[in-house]
Amino acid sequence: MRQIVIAASAALALATPAKAQEFINILTGGTSGVYYPLGVALSKIYTEKIPGSRPSVQATKASVENLNLLQQRKGEIAFTLGDSLADAWNGVEDAGFKTKLDRLRAISAIYPNYIQIVASKESGIKTLADLKGKRLSVGAPKSGTELNARAILKGAGLTYADLGKVEYLPFAESVELMKNRQLDATLQSSGLGVASLRDLASAVEIVVVGIPEETVKKVGTPYVAATIPANTYTGQTEAVPTAAVVNYFVTHDGVKDDLAYAMTKAVFDNLDTLGAAHSAAKSIKLENALQGLPVPLHPGAAKYFKEKGLTPPQ
Repeated sequence: MRQIVIAASAALALATPAKAQEFINILTGGTSGVYYPLGVALSKIYTEKIPGSRPSVQATKASVENLNLLQQRKGEIAFTLGDSLADAWNGVEDAGFKTKLDRLRAISAIYPNYIQIVASKESGIKTLADLKGKRLSVGAPKSGTELNARAILKGAGLTYADLGKVEYLPFAESVELMKNRQLDATLQSSGLGVASLRDLASAVEIVVVGIPEETVKKVGTPYVAATIPANTYTGQTEAVPTAAVVNYFVTHDGVKDDLAYAMTKAVFDNLDTLGAAHSAAKSIKLENALQGLPVPLHPGAAKYFKEKGLTPPQ
C-alpha cells in the first residue's frame, strides 16, 4: 500500500507543472550612456526582489528602438525619452514609428535627460550659432538623442544643412572622434555626469555649449529649461543653461498585472541602489512618478501607485 501511495504522489508531482520563470528583458541603450548601467542595476534588483524572475539586460540604440521592440513584445521594461514616447504613441513616422505603437503602457516617469552639447575648446565653438560650418555628432539615426538634436537646432534657427558635417554616432564613438580631432562637438541627451562626456573632459579641454531659455521656449513641450551645474565635468567651472526632457520606464499590454506591479514596486523600494549605479537616478522621486505620462499607465503599475496614495491619470 505504501508503495502505491508513493507512486501516486510521484505521478501527481510529475503532472503538476513547476511555476514558470518570469523572463524580464530590460531594454536600455548604448553601454557608455546612462540607461545601460541603470539597467544592470535594475537587473540585480529584480533578481533579488522578484522571486522566480530571470532578468536580462539588452544594449540597444535606446528610445526609438526600445519602443519598437516593446510593440513587438520583445522586452518587458524599457527606458525611453518622453518626446520619443509621445511620438511612438502618435505614430510619427519621421521620428521612427511607421504606425501608432498602441501596445505601449507606462510604468513611471523617472529622471530628466539633459541636452548636453560639448565642443572641444580648440574648435572655437562657444554658442549654438558657432555650430555653423562645424562637425557635430547627433547620436544614432532617429534615436531619442537625434530627435532631441533636430528639435534644439530648429529652436536655434539651425538645420543639419547649416553644419559642416553631421555624424550619426553613439556617445562613445563620438568621443573617440573628438579625441582624434575628427569632430568639433557632440550632442548627447543623457543624465548628468554621463561616462562618455566625463571621459572626453579628462582627455581634451572642452566647452559646454549653453542652450538659452528663450531657445528652449521656442522648442516647446516636452522640453523645459534646466541647468548643468558647475563642475559636472572637468574644466566646466560655471553652470550652463540647457534643456531637459523627462525619461520614462515603459512596458507593454502583454505583461501580466502582477509582474508589472512587482517591477514598479522594486524600482521605488530600491532607489538608493539605482542612485548608487548612476547619479542620474538620484532624481527619481515617487511624487513625480505620474508626471506627464504620454501613454496609458499599466494596470499593475497603477495598483502600486494607488497603494502609495497617488492618483493615476484617467
